[in-house]
Amino acid sequence: MTGREDAAADPAVVLDLRGLHCPMPVLRARKALETMAPGARIAVEATDPLAAIDLPHFCHENGHVYLGRTDRDGVSTHLIERGA
Repeated sequence: MTGREDAAADPAVVLDLRGLHCPMPVLRARKALETMAPGARIAVEATDPLAAIDLPHFCHENGHVYLGRTDRDGVSTHLIERGA
């Protein structure tokens, strides 16, 4: 993660996508981000190891900002900020 712990760093939406496999985490994140305002943040919780590759790539290709991930008990939480 970015290390910021203030309220502005809190995601507006948390998607629990545990148990879903590629490409579902990216597709669900894309759908959620489409409804959000630029600058809004989303946290994607995933257990699919490929999400660690797919989500940053998706962000790079679509103008979103991948802010990083944390891993805990087999769940990766990916923080994404919607681009313009």
